[in-house]
Amino acid sequence: MDNQYERFPMDERVLVEEKVPVQPLVQVKRVPVEELDSVEERDSAEEIFPVEGNYDPSVMGRINEDGYENMSGSGNLDGGLEDEQETLVLERPIKKLKYHRHTPEQINELETCFKECPHPDEKQRLELSRKLNLEPRQVKFWFQNRRTQMKNQLERHENIMLRQENDKLRVENVAIKEAVRNPTCNQCGSVAMLGNITIEENQLRIENAQLREELSRICGLAEKFLGRPVTPLRSPLAPQRPSSNLEFEVSRYAFSGLSLGGNPLPMGPLTRPGMMAVEKPFNSSMFVELAVTAMDELLRLAQADSPVWMTSLDGGKETLNPVEYMRAFSPCIGLKPSGFVSEASRETGIVMINSLALVETLMDETRWAQMFPCMIAKASITDVLSSGIGRTRHGALQLMHAEFQVLSPLVPVRQVKFLRFCKQHGEGLWAVVDVSIDTDLDGASINSFVNCRRLPSGCVVQDFSNGYSRVTWIEHSEYDESAVHYLYRSLLSSGLGFGALRWLATLQRQCENIAILLSSPITCEDHPVLPPTGRRSLLQLANRMKDNFCAGVCASTVRMWNKLHVASLGDDIKVMTRKSLDIPGEPPGVILCAATSVWMPVMHQQLFSFLRDERQRTKWDVLSNGGPMQEMIHIPKGQSSSNRVSIFCPNGPRNQNESSMLILQETWADASGGLIVYAPLDIVSLRAVMAGGDSSFVALLPSGFTIVPDGSSGSGYGGSNDWSGRPATGGCSSSSSSSKGSGSLLTVAFQILVNGLPMAKLNVESVETVNSLLSCTIDKIKSAISSAQRVG
Repeated sequence: MDNQYERFPMDERVLVEEKVPVQPLVQVKRVPVEELDSVEERDSAEEIFPVEGNYDPSVMGRINEDGYENMSGSGNLDGGLEDEQETLVLERPIKKLKYHRHTPEQINELETCFKECPHPDEKQRLELSRKLNLEPRQVKFWFQNRRTQMKNQLERHENIMLRQENDKLRVENVAIKEAVRNPTCNQCGSVAMLGNITIEENQLRIENAQLREELSRICGLAEKFLGRPVTPLRSPLAPQRPSSNLEFEVSRYAFSGLSLGGNPLPMGPLTRPGMMAVEKPFNSSMFVELAVTAMDELLRLAQADSPVWMTSLDGGKETLNPVEYMRAFSPCIGLKPSGFVSEASRETGIVMINSLALVETLMDETRWAQMFPCMIAKASITDVLSSGIGRTRHGALQLMHAEFQVLSPLVPVRQVKFLRFCKQHGEGLWAVVDVSIDTDLDGASINSFVNCRRLPSGCVVQDFSNGYSRVTWIEHSEYDESAVHYLYRSLLSSGLGFGALRWLATLQRQCENIAILLSSPITCEDHPVLPPTGRRSLLQLANRMKDNFCAGVCASTVRMWNKLHVASLGDDIKVMTRKSLDIPGEPPGVILCAATSVWMPVMHQQLFSFLRDERQRTKWDVLSNGGPMQEMIHIPKGQSSSNRVSIFCPNGPRNQNESSMLILQETWADASGGLIVYAPLDIVSLRAVMAGGDSSFVALLPSGFTIVPDGSSGSGYGGSNDWSGRPATGGCSSSSSSSKGSGSLLTVAFQILVNGLPMAKLNVESVETVNSLLSCTIDKIKSAISSAQRVG
């Protein structure tokens, strides 16, 4: 098509048409004015036809058949043909376009669907088109146009807001420039005479004054934080060591009025662990103020003559006086949430550990969790604001997260995020305080008050000369009581669940356990001496058994349990399952855990003695097969015979060589309750562990009991705490069940491998089997107690 003109044969005549240069894209359409509402839909549906060099005029006819309209460079918009004009004559008559206007009902339905789903898929568009009697392409193009319209509206709104903000900033800029041109004196308010001072220098002086005020405020805060006066730095910072944080020079012995001699040590920049000392900018003064306030409240609560504590009528339990407390302290973390109740307790005791070792244990999350294994399900340090002064923990401040538990499926796990602050107040005198927070280091709000928040709580430790220490423990918290089963509400309100008595009793028992294990090996009658490596491996296996049992009872985040909802089971029974695959120390397959808690009409000490007595085991244990249990070996873990790790052989000593299964059991008891955990083990694997082998690959599934007081008067504070563990000759004494007000709470839990294939599905028969085992064990225990009462 290189010629200027081109001939078109039509009706055996030849018309000469002046050729209009063909555009790269041909798109022909006629739009009546009255049909503007449907233009956008039709525009999106039109296709673009590229024009090549060998253009065929017959294509125009095909385009007209599809509903498009031709319009040449000299065409007539009315579509008429005039012989007098040089107009292109088409082979076929022009087909007039038909446009569709949506009805109000269709538009309302499309708007409703657009609000629910702005991007419908093909299936949704097809259903909508059938419902509205429209073509799918019409529905598709309507949604495209609607999204474009909404986008334009949002952009217009944003432009308006930005324009207003720009005008506001322009006005502020003019005001600042006017203030700089006409400076005034801060003291007299008259016009300041700058002389030869430039505007930049004047601005630096203003910023310098603001920094001095900030430095004075932080120094005052540091005086409370460090316990000694702190003066601002008078020497300028060295230019080769720029820092955005303030450093306070404090003495190595800056406490309790001691000599301030020695080299000053800086309080390092506040950094996060694992950041290679890269500073993260955040306002830490809020956390420091909260920690200082909490420490002051803890020390005042720990005073022996503090008026905020009231002694119970029996002289054993101290309760918080809410009126005196509100008068003495202002809330440091806000008012109590609606529906929450308060619990507060204080206990003092002698512990077999010195203050430095205890402080290091509390400030390390791993050692802290190991010291309180049945109370802390999980602990972690999320941020370290200060690691302390020098090589001590004085002034250490860190952000922690922990999960606290009571070993019962009827008490939810408490997840708390809190600050932990450690400070030395004198020679051998330390204090560690915890307090919940509701914001993180970035200033964002965190959901830390899910079901509990921790008010200033902690301990004050005073060293003795013999290596012991006196510990005053204070627990103060607020929690949602509606999430707790009615059986355990009295226990929690009395402080026996999460209170100071349980923390201090656990600390005393664990320290005594460490001291016993560090002593010389213990021999057993008719059994050779257990080597140190074998004893260590056996204790590690017992600790893992105990941890797995606690994780199954409370369903903490340590193990990924899936709770089952079975209609045939009551609300008091919790059944969970998880799949074990390539987990060292666990058999592969589907593991089922069932746990429940019941009230028993017997004192907790006697119930514990009955359950741990191997001679009474045939009355409730299905693993005994009706025969006696023989203790092969035991490792003491305390001065009381109740605290020990034992190995039992079913059916007595005659079948030790014939039996292929042994039972590993750990028992302990203190003032807050007792625990009995056991697991059947393969005799070959257990003998390898006793010889010093690796215990981490021995597969076990623990079961057991926890026994606690019911929280009534006489069952905890002021009651008998004799856990001597003397075997019960006939079950349980009848004198222990004189009234329902002095009973105990028994938790029973079993973990069973129901299928050896991890991908297998759980059936209802397996759940019913575990439920039957649980109910049968509880009925046997109740029957033994009733028999003992009738005999008595």
